[in-house]
Amino acid sequence: MQSTAQTSSGSHIRPIGSIGVGEKIGFGLGDFACNLIYASLSTYLLFFYTNVFGLSAAAASLLFFVVRIVDAVTDPFLGFMIDKVDTRWGKYRPFLLFGAIPFAVLAVLCFTVPSFGGVGKLVYAYVTYILLSICYTSVNVPYGSLTAAMTNDQQESVSLTTFRTFLANIGQVVVAFFVPFLSDWLTESFGAATGWQLTMIVMGTLGGLLLWGCFATTHERVKVPASHTRIQVKDVFEQLANNRPLVVLCVFFFVIYGVKSIVSSTGIYYVTYYVGRPDLVKWYSLAGTLPALLFIPAIPWLAHRLSKFQLIILSISADIIGMAGLFLARPNWIVWIFVFRGIASIGNGMISAYMWALIPECVEYGEYKTNKRMSGVIYAIVGFVFKCGNALGGMIPGLILGATGYVANATQTDTALHGIVIATTVVPIIIYFIAIFSMKFYNLDKETYARISAELKERNAAEMEREAQAEREASLMGSAADESAATKEER
Repeated sequence: MQSTAQTSSGSHIRPIGSIGVGEKIGFGLGDFACNLIYASLSTYLLFFYTNVFGLSAAAASLLFFVVRIVDAVTDPFLGFMIDKVDTRWGKYRPFLLFGAIPFAVLAVLCFTVPSFGGVGKLVYAYVTYILLSICYTSVNVPYGSLTAAMTNDQQESVSLTTFRTFLANIGQVVVAFFVPFLSDWLTESFGAATGWQLTMIVMGTLGGLLLWGCFATTHERVKVPASHTRIQVKDVFEQLANNRPLVVLCVFFFVIYGVKSIVSSTGIYYVTYYVGRPDLVKWYSLAGTLPALLFIPAIPWLAHRLSKFQLIILSISADIIGMAGLFLARPNWIVWIFVFRGIASIGNGMISAYMWALIPECVEYGEYKTNKRMSGVIYAIVGFVFKCGNALGGMIPGLILGATGYVANATQTDTALHGIVIATTVVPIIIYFIAIFSMKFYNLDKETYARISAELKERNAAEMEREAQAEREASLMGSAADESAATKEER
């Protein structure tokens, strides 16, 4: 028999695995919101620091590395605390409600140039970036954990992740096109510093409103035995020791997000200096997101027909082909540059859409092995890992630019241009082969997961029934004791 859950309105009962399109769209708004800010950071913050804020490429590179490592170290602790939360709104949704405003405000502060001296500005950059990264974790980890709390059906998890990734890419399209458009337009009237600040006020406000929309439209309906949610610190280490799919997926996330960080931060340099067309930056960024939207809706269909490894190989291969084309392209091959950028976008979008769908099954596998459902901790562990990948990926371009003689706002030497091309294409391609190799060790295929999920549901249903029976017996004993006490008082 399929488990059921009542909707928040109490109007009818429906299967836990069944989620309406409206709620899936509402869920996707959360990643739309996060991407408005996260993609802005990934794509433009390095450029903002070097060309507007006034940091050197080396100082900005070190800042990225330090801030992301500090942020990553805090992730498991935040995940541990998130799993202990339980409110009338659920375990995870309240973080969207209360985190929206600080998330938006800190995004604006990160793109603000303070009237401090050199050291003061550097300290300001560290403080605001660290606080924003921690706030992002406090919103994004609960948001990611919602998937496993909304459904325990694998196909619905893939569907949810597809909606999430599609709307995340819409957010990237908005960032890719409108952030440079707005910043350029506002810079003409107010100067670069104020132009970027006003641009992020727009992005931050929209992001906060979308987070509230996600909170209002989603529901946590998956129930598990109470004992499975009593998490201790030692359970984190037990999870890592017993959850092989999680460990393999963490390696994959580390590599993929390292590549994402490199590609997103070098694109603006590639177009501005190698191609020599800074006016095409917004269109290049758009070509890196828009084509993926055409293929992301096909992910559930592909996931149903291909093995996990086949789908990953297909996605990474498309990205590698696109980047190889960018490496071979000459600066005046404008049309081909955009074609190859679009091909890489398709592969990258497919990877993103599918990899996040694997985390809920790692949550269930971990619960199956340890009797502990640690959604928040697991998403935080993944967050820790991909932020470490981001840290490394964010540091590599700065190091390459510095080593090859890049000078901000100047005509670049042939060596510097070669460094920009290498950082944009060759380095990501090499790193991608590590990702392919790591997923060879992912031992949770479709058949194994289906068996484990069915056993877990049956086991949990029996355990929850025992817990309910124990509560009923305790309640009856309490009532009997009250009656006995009342009888004695009457006597």
